[in-house]
Amino acid sequence: MIAMRRCYAISIIGMEGKNMNHNKKKILKVTALFVFMFFLGWGAGSLQKQQMKKTVETVSVQNQADNWGLGFGAEGTQPTGNVTADELKKYNAWYVGDKSKNVIYLTFDCGYENGNTEPILDALKKHNAKATFFVVGHFLESAPDIVKRMEAEGHAVGNHTYHHPDMSSISDMTSFQKEMDDVASLYQTVTGKEMIKYYRPPQGKYSTKNLEMAKELGYHTFFWSLAYVDWNVDDQPTKEEAFDKLLTRIHPGAIVLLHSTSKTNGEILDELLTKWEEMGYTFAPLLGGCEKKNKKKKK
Repeated sequence: MIAMRRCYAISIIGMEGKNMNHNKKKILKVTALFVFMFFLGWGAGSLQKQQMKKTVETVSVQNQADNWGLGFGAEGTQPTGNVTADELKKYNAWYVGDKSKNVIYLTFDCGYENGNTEPILDALKKHNAKATFFVVGHFLESAPDIVKRMEAEGHAVGNHTYHHPDMSSISDMTSFQKEMDDVASLYQTVTGKEMIKYYRPPQGKYSTKNLEMAKELGYHTFFWSLAYVDWNVDDQPTKEEAFDKLLTRIHPGAIVLLHSTSKTNGEILDELLTKWEEMGYTFAPLLGGCEKKNKKKKK
C-alpha cells in the first residue's frame, strides 16, 4: 500500500513536472511570439513613418515657391539658372535658347501702358525684329489698340495672367486656370484671334506645381536669361547703366526680358538693337529657336 502511494506520488510529481515543462514551453512560445509581433509592428510603423515623411517631403518640394534667378559667368556665355534647362524642359519651359547660334529672343512684360510701348514697337519695326509681349488683363483693357498693333506687326502676345498675382501661392487648377483663361478670352475679344499659349510667371515667382499646371493647360512657360532693373518708373536707369548690363551680358540664345513701362527702354531700344546687330546677333520669335532646338533633341 505504501509502495503504491509512493508510485502514485511519483507519478503525480512526474506529471506535474511534465506539465510545468509544457507550460514553460508555452510561456516561452508566447513570449517569443509577443517579441516577434512587437518588433514587426515597430518595423512596420517605422517604415510607414518613413514613407509618410518622404510623401510630405515630395509634396513640400513640389509646392515650394521659388524666384527665378541667374548666375553670370564669363562675358558672352550663357548664365546658369536656379533650375537647369534640362529640368525645365520636362514642363515645356525655357529660359535660354541654342548656345551655338547668335540669336536673341526679345520679350517684353506689359503691366500697363504709360506711353513707352509705341516707341518700342517703332524700334522693332525699324529693325524688322519680332518680339513677344506678355500682357496682363489691365493692359488689354486699357490699351486694346496697341495690342492690335502688336498682332498686326507680327509679334506674339503671351499670357502674363489677368491680375499679375504671385502664382506660386496658387496650387489649385481652378484658380490657376482662371488667371490664364481670363487673359486669353479678353485677347480674343480685342483681336478676334486666339492667344498663343506662351506663359510668363509674374515677378518670376513659380512652383513646380505651377509649371505642371501650365503644361497641362497646353502652355509653354518662358523665363529669361538676361534682364536688368528697368521696372521702377520712378528710378529709371540711365542709358549708360542700361548698356553696361545689356551689352556685356548678352549671349547666344538669350531670352531678353525688358519692361514696356520703362522710359529708358523706349529711348534706347533702336540704338540697343543696332549695337547687338553690330555684335553679330539676329532676332527671332521665341518658338523659332527654343522649341525647335528641343524637338531636334527628342528625335
